[in-house]
Formats: sequence, structure tokens, C-alpha cells
Amino acid sequence: MRTGRLAGAAAAALAAAISLQAGHGQAPDQYGAATPADLSSLAPASAARSLDELAARFDQRAAIDLVRFMDGYWREAANAGFNATLDRIKARLEASGFAPADTAPAGAPTVRVESFGRANGWNHTVGTLALAAEGERPEEILLSRERHRVALCINSFSTPPGGIVAPVVDVGEGASDADYEGRDVRGAVVLGDSGAFRLWQAAVVRRGAIGIVSTALDGYIEPGPSAADRAKPRREWDVLQWGSVPYDETRRGFGFKATPRAAALIRERLKAGPARVRVEVASTFTPGPIRTLVAEIPGAIAPQERVVMVAHVQEPGANDNASGCASLQELARAIAAGMRQRTIAAPGRTLTFLWGDEIRASRQWIVDHPVEAKQVRYMISLDMTGEDVTKTGGSFLIEKAPDPAAVWDRPSDPHTDWGGGHVKAGSLRGTLLNDLFLAICQVRAQRTGWVVRTNPYEGGSDHTPFVASGVPALLAWHFPDRFYHTNLDRPEMTSPSEMEHVAVSAGAAALLLAGASATEARQVVALLEHAARERLALERRQGAALVRAAPDRAAAEATEAEVMAAWLTWYAEAVRSVADLPPGGADAALARRIDEAVTRLGGRGASKPG
Repeated sequence: MRTGRLAGAAAAALAAAISLQAGHGQAPDQYGAATPADLSSLAPASAARSLDELAARFDQRAAIDLVRFMDGYWREAANAGFNATLDRIKARLEASGFAPADTAPAGAPTVRVESFGRANGWNHTVGTLALAAEGERPEEILLSRERHRVALCINSFSTPPGGIVAPVVDVGEGASDADYEGRDVRGAVVLGDSGAFRLWQAAVVRRGAIGIVSTALDGYIEPGPSAADRAKPRREWDVLQWGSVPYDETRRGFGFKATPRAAALIRERLKAGPARVRVEVASTFTPGPIRTLVAEIPGAIAPQERVVMVAHVQEPGANDNASGCASLQELARAIAAGMRQRTIAAPGRTLTFLWGDEIRASRQWIVDHPVEAKQVRYMISLDMTGEDVTKTGGSFLIEKAPDPAAVWDRPSDPHTDWGGGHVKAGSLRGTLLNDLFLAICQVRAQRTGWVVRTNPYEGGSDHTPFVASGVPALLAWHFPDRFYHTNLDRPEMTSPSEMEHVAVSAGAAALLLAGASATEARQVVALLEHAARERLALERRQGAALVRAAPDRAAAEATEAEVMAAWLTWYAEAVRSVADLPPGGADAALARRIDEAVTRLGGRGASKPG
């Protein structure tokens, strides 16, 4: 994966040349994520009250119960676990006052299920890979659903009952033609270090293997949460990252993701000569419509406008993304409960909550609801919200809506191991969302000791289609996670309090975004003006250091001038976007405050710097 980090002399020079003071700018830390400037004191006071009201109603026990329920399934669109999850969330919301959309009285919170397209609904009950019995050696099970849960690749087809026995061939990396020279893999199971898809194409599609065993494991993955786990030699690690192979009804093959321990045992057996494996798979395909759960709390002032929050259901992990689903479930319930008790005001704009198939459900909602989609003002994606950071090594991150740090690599804003999102400078549009959400999260952090960091836009979750549609959208998540997409992403790695931190912060932000008064909007202008000054000061400092370290000083100076101009433009637009924050529109005082702030930041040149 592309890291997007600035390396070499420039980064070293920056570290030596810049001392970022507390509360000024952003400093990289051991997580590879930014520690942002403190904006908490500038957050509107109503956000703090919303945090309190939501926290009083957020049910941590119900949240972790849903995580445990979802952990019992490998959730793929249209399969039993995916549909059971939607049904359970729907029942919880209905019990909390959300009415079926077709019978709800006007103004009441509603819930409904929408469907689109079709998916294969893959699932399995058996997925076993064993070294076959040879002479006096008994069979040795290496990978199984019972022990590893997610070792069998998505789209694997069933074997005959009892399984099949076939030769196993080690092809090393398994990606190039040279890896297969002198090796006959037709009718064999191929062991290789490439990812499952690449190995499948090379071994099964091109050379006639019947299945593959991929050892691919991202470099930040670790063998377990304890020091004793991490002390184990790699060949003894019992961790794997799940994967998939293409759906292929003609070949009807299978794939496994192997732990380092399983791969080492196969290779050790092969040192003594040819070896065979027994593979047993019992899988099902249940084609059906792709369902999306939609809950809404109608707006009282501008119901046609929306703030959207999304959590994806598919994938087998507890943190990814049972925790996001649970966070959003309990957030929706808490808001509705507060409204019933009249401690939370009805939102000015409609709040829309979606649970579905990652990215695909969000994209389809935008397509199926073109009128509503054009009126989405802000969007927040909740993905991997519940990590126990003491166990997973991850950090809570706000992946910002695209800003100039997503275009130009900045030492102060390193990308995560996920990598950059290929954002073009011409696509940037300033928004109030990033700094306002950050400030609200920081209010929660000051009260609880919660750690909040940020990263530039990278994409890859439900915020992506909204960003592509021009909606200010961000991601609330955790990364890097030493158990990301692994068999160890289980409920014991999930923290109920972390889910609450993320949920109530997202909820407080959503309520403000949905119903800000003109007075609160003026406070947001002040917040953004302060954030802009902090950012511009940071860019002057790190820009000067980068220029001094650059081999081509003139080119570096030109780049830094471009970066400064981009930030001036972005923040001028962000400040101007506050005019659209109150659902009733901007009054004269707010319009005047916006103009004054833009002028102070850069005058007429702020929107089009020369």
C-alpha cells in the first residue's frame, strides 16, 4: 500500500527545523497520524450539551451485544448474517420509537428496508485445510473454520463431502512466470505468497490448479495483543488476513488465506518430498437482493435537506464493522429518545441513517434518491469505531474531507498505511465540516482523556461516493490496526466506551449541522478563522524548512507558494460555507461576520490568490 509519507532529507530537515508548540499546528506521532491543534474552546456550547445528552442515553451494553451478534456471522450482501443484522437493528430501532415508514405519522422517526440489485450471498459452514496422512504420519489440520473462522476465501465452492486430497505445490511468490518454471500445478493446490486474487489468476485460471493458499499478510499485522504473542517467531504466528477469490462457476475452485504457522508447516513437509493436502469445503450461495436499512428523523425547518450517517454491514470483523453498525444504532436511538424527552431539539434538517453494503449501498442511495441526494449538506461515515486502542494499536482518526493535505504530502499530515486518495487540486472545495467535527471531538476528549487524531482524505469507505457527489463528507475510524481484516478482529478487541466516544461526537456534530442557529454559525466562523490562522502559520514554518532541504530550491519555493495559495482558497471557501449552515439561511449579521473573516484571512485575494 502507498503510504504517502514524505521521506528522506526533507522530512529530517523539517523535524530539525520546526518545533511545533502545544496547540499550534499538527505533529506526527508513532501512529503515523496527526495530532491536531486544539479547537475545543471554540466549539459552540450547544455541542457540549448535546454530547452530555447523547452520552446519557447511549447504551454501551446494547452496542457490544450487537457486536457479538454480528461476530457470529461472515456477513456478505444477501447472505443470512447480513440480513439478520439488518433485521436486528431494525427491530431495535422500532422498539425505540422508529415507526415503519409506510405507517408513521407525520414528523415521526421512521425506519424501512430498501433493496437493489442482487448479490451471491456467499457463506460457508466448513473450510478445512489439512496436511494429508502419509504413511505413519496422521492428518494434521492447519486451517479450519472452527479455529480460524475466516481462513476460507469468499466465493470458494464446495468440495465433495469428506473433501478432496490433492498435491500441494509451493510456488514462492507465485506472481511471475518464473515462479512456475519446472512446476506442474495442474490439479494441485498452490501455495504462494501473493495475494489471493493474483495467485488465483496465475495458478488456477492460467495453469489449471484447483485451488490456492495465499500467505499474504500486511506488514503492520501482529500475532496477538500480548507481549508474549509478539515475542513468537513469525513461523509460529496463528494470524491471517481474510480474502476472496473471483466467483467462477466454471472452475468451482477454492482459496484459503494461511497463517505463517500453516505455511511453515506445509513448506517443512515439502522439504522431505512431495506432499498432499486434504481440503474440505461446504459453502453456499444464496442469490438475493441487496438490502439497505434506512432510518430517518425528519427535519423541523428544512426537512428536504439532510445530514447523512452511514455504517457498512458486510465483512466478518467485530471492529470492522460491527462496531460502526452498533455505534450508529445506539446513536440513532439516543437522539430519538432525547427528542421524546424534550432534552434534544428536533433537528432542523432531516437526519438519515444508513446500514448496508460498503460504498455500494451509499452509491445506490444517491442514485435511487436523486432529489434527496442533491440536498445532502453533510455526511459522516462510521467505520471501525470501536477499537480498544490498548489492544489493537490503532488510534481514533478523523479522515478529513479533501483539503490541500490530501493533494500535497505534508510532514504534519502523514497518510496512514491505507495510502493517499489521488485527490486533484482542482477538485478541492473548502468546508466547515473538518474543523467543526474536530472541535466537537476534542470537547469530548478533554472530558474523558480520549485521544483524537486526523489524517488526510484517503477514501475506501462510505464517505467516498458522497465526496464524489460533491458533498462534504468525512470518515470517523481507527487505524492502523494490528488485527485489520484478520481472524483476531473479535469482540474482545472492541471497546464499548470507544464506540460511545465516536457515536456521541458524531451525533453532536450531526445535530449542530442539522440545526445551527445564526448565533452558533457566527461562532463557527470564529472557529474556522482561528483554524485557518493556525494552518497558515504551520505551512509557513514547514514550508520554509522544506525549501531549505530541497535540492531544487526554486521548484520547492514554487510548490510551497502553490500550497499556501491552496490553503488560503480552501479556508476562504470554508468560511463562506458557513452561510449555508443554519437551515433557515444566513442573516445579515452572519453574512457580515463571514465577509470580515475572509477579509482578515486574505482580503479579496483570499478566494483567488495570485
